[in-house]
Amino acid sequence: MSVLVARDGPVTIVTIDRPAKRNAVDPATAIALREAFAAFADDAEARVAILTGSEGHFCAGFDLGAVGTTRYDPDGPAPMGPTRMLLDKPVIAAVEGHAVAGGLELAL
Repeated sequence: MSVLVARDGPVTIVTIDRPAKRNAVDPATAIALREAFAAFADDAEARVAILTGSEGHFCAGFDLGAVGTTRYDPDGPAPMGPTRMLLDKPVIAAVEGHAVAGGLELAL
């Protein structure tokens, strides 16, 4: 699984878990991130989310090895996952290590 979701009371912790790729986001990870944040948005018990990366890396951006594997719709969901989602609850980026390119987009 490329995205792990854990709960600690009202806190939802979303972890990008692709340490061999320094947590770079491929299309499957982007979908998993969108699904995790959609579930967070719909959960009345969840009050805040924390987005982080595993094993000392936040996110190295989009996985360049996955470029060209799917079509990108500029009017559709963002290729990095949840970056175009408008949430009514706060999300905190817990950045440890690098936040490069799309990783910085996720942190913002």
